[in-house]
Parts: sequence; structure tokens; C-alpha cells
Amino acid sequence: MYAVIKTGGKQQRVAEGQRLAVERLGADAGAEVTFTPVLLVDGDTVLAAPGDLSAATVSARVVGEEKGPKIRGFTYKPKSNNRRRWGHRQHYTTIEITGISRG
Repeated sequence: MYAVIKTGGKQQRVAEGQRLAVERLGADAGAEVTFTPVLLVDGDTVLAAPGDLSAATVSARVVGEEKGPKIRGFTYKPKSNNRRRWGHRQHYTTIEITGISRG
């Protein structure tokens, strides 16, 4: 059984026992979080209607937080000596899927 959840403006396909990094949730390590699935597949049965998915939940445990790779950028405007270097590191929360229920 697997489900497609939406978190951080993105959709992820998850299965029970899987670990994945999602955008920062703001929860402490060891906390339980729940997601409402966008799509749920159980063998041959596919649940995609909002009425079917209203009771379905995906539960996960927060494992920890990590940072993504450093992204370096450079902007400039020609003929005006206007230059700027910048950097960014995205924060991620690592979660482990503990259960998928149909409700």
C-alpha cells in the first residue's frame, strides 16, 4: 500500500517504513505528525475522490532536521559596478512513515 501526500507545496509518494526529507515542519524530534493523502493505492483499489479520502490519514514520526546543499548565486548589472553574491541553504525535516490508514 502506498499514498501520495502533499507537504511543503510538493507531492511525495510514501510507503510504510520509508524515510524522506520534507520541507521544515517545525516539529520536535520524536513528535508524531499526520498528513491527509491526495491519493491512496491499496493493491487494486485506488482512492482518489475527496469523499473517500476524508477519513484516510498518513502518520509519521519526526526523526530530525538537516540542511540541504549550499546554493551560491551571483547577480550583477552591467556598466554600473553593481554586483552581489548570495547563498542559501534549505532546512529539511526528516520523517519516517509509521502508518497508512484508510479510515
